[in-house]
Amino acid sequence: MGMSVSISAAAAQDAEHILKLQYLCYQSEAELYGDYSIEPLTQSLDDLRSELARGHALVARLGDEVIASVRGEIDEAGTARIAKLIVHPRMQRHGLGGRLLDAIEAHFAGEPAAKRFQLFTGHRSEVNLRLYRSHGYAPVSTREVGPKLTLITLEKDADVRDYAKSA
Repeated sequence: MGMSVSISAAAAQDAEHILKLQYLCYQSEAELYGDYSIEPLTQSLDDLRSELARGHALVARLGDEVIASVRGEIDEAGTARIAKLIVHPRMQRHGLGGRLLDAIEAHFAGEPAAKRFQLFTGHRSEVNLRLYRSHGYAPVSTREVGPKLTLITLEKDADVRDYAKSA
């Protein structure tokens, strides 16, 4: 490849690139569940811009191209809700998703209000579930959102990273 991947905070001008990448990345999830009306495929650019303004987002770039992204925000209870971890299909299986997850956790771990990390995925999304479990997340609840989809919410304490560093 010759170029290294860099991870940085997303800027407002990244919104269109993130939305296009999100649309590409969620095609496989839509196919897996037989539902192309899932929110990541119907989200508008204005909604995404609002989401980016409310929380924190990271992008991974290969040169100038946005090839991966993740975003999240902290609620009033101290839960850092991590969402829409996406990696371009040609860049998957190279550890980039794990790097982005570590980076967004590190950002929120620096927030005094962050007590826990939380994310969710569909029950058939084995690759996602395997990644999240390998990063210390455990299922805390499930919610059926339709006849074909059950969302699994996973969580871990924010201070888990500190324990891992001192071990």
